[in-house]
This record gives sequence, C-alpha cells and structure tokens, in this order.
Amino acid sequence: MIVKPFVDTNILIYAHDREAGTRRDTAAELVRHLWQRGGAVLSTQVLHEFYVNVTRKIPSPLTPAKARGIVENYCAWQVEISTCETIRQATDIQERHQLSFWDALIVAAAVQGRADALFSEDLNAGQLIEGIRVINPFTADTEAIGALLSNATKDGPQSG
Repeated sequence: MIVKPFVDTNILIYAHDREAGTRRDTAAELVRHLWQRGGAVLSTQVLHEFYVNVTRKIPSPLTPAKARGIVENYCAWQVEISTCETIRQATDIQERHQLSFWDALIVAAAVQGRADALFSEDLNAGQLIEGIRVINPFTADTEAIGALLSNATKDGPQSG
C-alpha cells in the first residue's frame, strides 16, 4: 500500500502536456488520484524542472503565467526544499546506487519527505532505493496504482 508517494518531474510534465498522448492520460489520472487523497511529496527541484520544461521544451509550451499558476497549486502539496544536507545525501545515494546526481537528488528529497514510493519513468521500475519503491506509471497497471492510492491512509499536504 502506498501511503506517501513522491512525484518526479516527468509525471507532472506529461500531465500538463496536451500533446503527450496516452502518457498524458495516464499522468493526468495519477495526478487526479493524488489530488483526491490530499496530494503527494514534491521537491523544489521538481517544481523548477517542471516550470522550465512546460514553458520551453514541450511541443506546445504553456505561458509563464499559466505555468506559474500550476506551480502555485502544487505548492499545496508537501514540498521538500534541497538543503546542504539533502545535497550531501544525494552524493552518497549517487555513489551507492550508480545514479546521476539529479536522480539521486530526487531520491534524497523523497527520503527527506519520508516517501514510500517514487513515481517516475527515469529510474528502474520496481527498484527499491533507500527504502523507496520506484513505480513507473506508464508500465504499471494503472488500476492497481489507483487502488493502492485510494486504499492508503491520507496524509494532508504539509509545507516543507
């Protein structure tokens, strides 16, 4: 049962990219589930990357004002801030698990936020990293993910 999921940038980007096809459908459904249960854990890194990508890199970029509004909405979720300790932990995770620094920083923020699952397509689905299960919602059974989320204990959004 997923109690406290962390959401990686790519999931949020797909949820707001009108040209992402079935990935958009899957990501948008996951984000809807998360909003219904009170949100999830994000990091400032995720919000930075989301804003840059949806305003510059997707086929039909959002306006800065639209993207800013979406980021402000996600700030209702638990947002973990990268500190010097987060960065130090990320370097340890990078070395221990052979990850890129940026992926390790995502994992470090998930650890900091006490997440038990990490929704991402950038890491190996099913892998357990620092006690956090990686789930790729684009290859996983979306009905099973929905059931896991809806049966989980709700944790209200917290400021990080």
